[in-house]
Amino acid sequence: MLGNTFGRIFRVTACGESYGGGLAAIVEGVPAGIPLTDAMIQEELDKRRPGQSELDSPRRETDIARIFAGIGQEGLTTGAPVGIIVYNVDMQKIHVDQYRAVKHLFRPGHAEYTFFVKYGEHYDWCGAGRASGRETVGRVAGGAVAKQVLARHGIEVLAYVKESHGISARPMGFDEVKANYRANPLNCPDPEAAERMIAEILRIKEEGDTCGGVIEIIVRGAPAGLGEPVFDKLSATIAHGLMSIGAVKGVEIGAGFGAARMKGSECNDPPYIENGRVRFRTNNAGGLLGGITNGEDIVIRMAVKPTPTVSIEQDSVDKSKMREERLAAITRRDATICPRIYPVAEAMVRIAVLDALFMMRGWERMQKGT
Repeated sequence: MLGNTFGRIFRVTACGESYGGGLAAIVEGVPAGIPLTDAMIQEELDKRRPGQSELDSPRRETDIARIFAGIGQEGLTTGAPVGIIVYNVDMQKIHVDQYRAVKHLFRPGHAEYTFFVKYGEHYDWCGAGRASGRETVGRVAGGAVAKQVLARHGIEVLAYVKESHGISARPMGFDEVKANYRANPLNCPDPEAAERMIAEILRIKEEGDTCGGVIEIIVRGAPAGLGEPVFDKLSATIAHGLMSIGAVKGVEIGAGFGAARMKGSECNDPPYIENGRVRFRTNNAGGLLGGITNGEDIVIRMAVKPTPTVSIEQDSVDKSKMREERLAAITRRDATICPRIYPVAEAMVRIAVLDALFMMRGWERMQKGT
């Protein structure tokens, strides 16, 4: 299996499966002298850990992170690759047997058919294997390292649930999102909207069904000039990172698809001077012009599909007999992926932004001949 590394200079390689022994991340390009502890990684992993509310999968994983490489005796990074491992602990036989009982069927909405086509009869059918949302543990661990480096440069990344099953939070800026960050199990910083969202999710859960939503990610403090103007636009790199998350079906930046319904005079962000620097009166560009940061907040939204595992009977195919069947799943699942996917979005955006920062700083040094 190829394609398990993201980034060019700051690079995260992840491995592990849903019902394997554990998950790990190897992070390259980490500067020496950065304070980094298990607790810093744990803070991020705890955001996506299952079993924390009625909205989550009841799977009881502790997701305890251990840094096993790249840290010196003083607790600072040494410049060597940082290695992080998280062991799976909740893999009871009853749950494995539930997957075993239907392993001959392609579960609707899952990647089992495409994995079977690509890898043959030995693909991992237990808990979706590497296609499981559990795969994102390695991403979040790598993003936690990126967070510590970005903090030295005054760059913050926050994500939150913007919409759930058609119920939307009101427009909110970075400061308000930060003030209400993780104030409820859904991580929607609009309390009134969050209450309605949660009620709707639980109603759909009672039906044996699931729902999706929209995550908004805001980057504050990124300097102007990050990103390359053609194939390596920062907008393209961010979209790559977010679209590589299994449940994500769409990404938009700034006004996004709304720009298609605007006039040019409405969509353009007029520049002005504030305290000796160029600012923009609006942010329809989402902080990116020509794929390069303009110094304003980077604003991204991603569409998250409903959890594909549902208890409602659906059409399927028996791959061993090549005949049509019916399937109603009984395995553990999240009523919605949204309250556990936002830290994955934060991680991928942090890695993309930090990688672009490395590229820009290197280019600046070369430009100056130093």
